[in-house]
Amino acid sequence: MEIVCGDLPLEGIRANALQKKKGETNMTLFYKEMKSPVGKLKLVASSKALVAVLWEQERPNRVELDTMNLDPQHPILIEAERQLSEYFAGKRIQFDLPLQPDGTEFQKKVWQALREIPLGKTKSYLDLARAVGSPDAARAVGAANGKNPLSIVVPCHRVFGADGTLTGFAGGLETKAVLLALEARPVKSQEAI
Repeated sequence: MEIVCGDLPLEGIRANALQKKKGETNMTLFYKEMKSPVGKLKLVASSKALVAVLWEQERPNRVELDTMNLDPQHPILIEAERQLSEYFAGKRIQFDLPLQPDGTEFQKKVWQALREIPLGKTKSYLDLARAVGSPDAARAVGAANGKNPLSIVVPCHRVFGADGTLTGFAGGLETKAVLLALEARPVKSQEAI
């Protein structure tokens, strides 16, 4: 089954969608935190879309964002928390959220390919490089994977090293293993979302 992450195709978003242009002010961002089986997550949104899902022990500058304002009632953040909670409970197999990741054209191409890895399946960095039409760019694909601002929702945890081993993951290898184990269990409802 294909993972769907909302109606906004990544390729339709400007590479600098979250960066200010000359003469523009910073985009207003909002956040809320949620507890999860893999630790506290920080959900970040603009007025129109989910911008990031960050780890509790997030590496500084992995995802560069403007100043954020706490808004636990922001509708996109409430919906993202609801869908992530359903995912962790084994009741959601796809996300349906408006997304607005910031990245280069190549990064967005990789992130789009990540969205096409079905729940319960994995790919190697080489497989992903081939999927984006750059078979000699497995390292660049790995770097783009590491810059994915939408952890879990854009499933970068489903990518392995060429030899099948768990490799680098912003949330930590233990978290990557937990997410993969969670996705390997049967869905709890016939009507899973």
